[in-house]
Amino acid sequence: MNSLRFTAESSSDGILERDFTVGDVPGILWSPAAATGPAPLVLMGHGGGAAKRHRAMAGRARLLVTGCGFHAAVLDAPGHGDRPRSARDAEDVAALRRAQAAGAPEAPVVVPYNVRLAEQAVPEYRAALDALQELPEIGTGGPVGYVGIGLGMAIGMPLVAAEPRITAAVFGMTWPDALFEAAKRITVPVEFVMHWDSGRIPREASLALFDTFGSAEKSLHANAGEHVAWHPVEADSATRFFARHLAPARP
Repeated sequence: MNSLRFTAESSSDGILERDFTVGDVPGILWSPAAATGPAPLVLMGHGGGAAKRHRAMAGRARLLVTGCGFHAAVLDAPGHGDRPRSARDAEDVAALRRAQAAGAPEAPVVVPYNVRLAEQAVPEYRAALDALQELPEIGTGGPVGYVGIGLGMAIGMPLVAAEPRITAAVFGMTWPDALFEAAKRITVPVEFVMHWDSGRIPREASLALFDTFGSAEKSLHANAGEHVAWHPVEADSATRFFARHLAPARP
């Protein structure tokens, strides 16, 4: 079993930030600086071309830590951040850039690329979850959520479909072509975000994926505009969503 090793630590504004590795996979764990007992954990997945230190990951972690008292953790996806890019990764990224430059559809390149990365990343996230739950401030058996955008959604949907410890999830903004089977197996509460006018991800495909989720509780958030980063209001909404579904019930 891969063990967790902390490699750096800093604290600011009540948030403890710790770099870690599980095996050779690097990640970051954000926690309340004064955490003394078990608290819920939210796993996060970054977008394609980004990394664990992307401002979206740090900002979302801050909301979860300061607003909810939760822990938040993210891993660098294969070929991203501090993980070397393989020759196959470089070929796929170059093919994507050629498609973008030519104004050609991106899905034929991005979808198989995301599937390949997800096949590697899902067991990495499950190993990281094993290791993180051994920490006394998180604890075994506590509530776990997942939030992923772009590539983070492509990794997160098969992860949530396979991992019974994850009991609530927020997804958005990736090509759904290879995700319908995973969506059928996801039955936990889901919040799903899309851009109504995206010229890259067809509206009809996103709506079809939302309809396919097996969850009894699911909500669709459609924002006007092109395919861009999530609106700040969606980060706030996701935080409230996890507070409802992961916070311990009050007596």
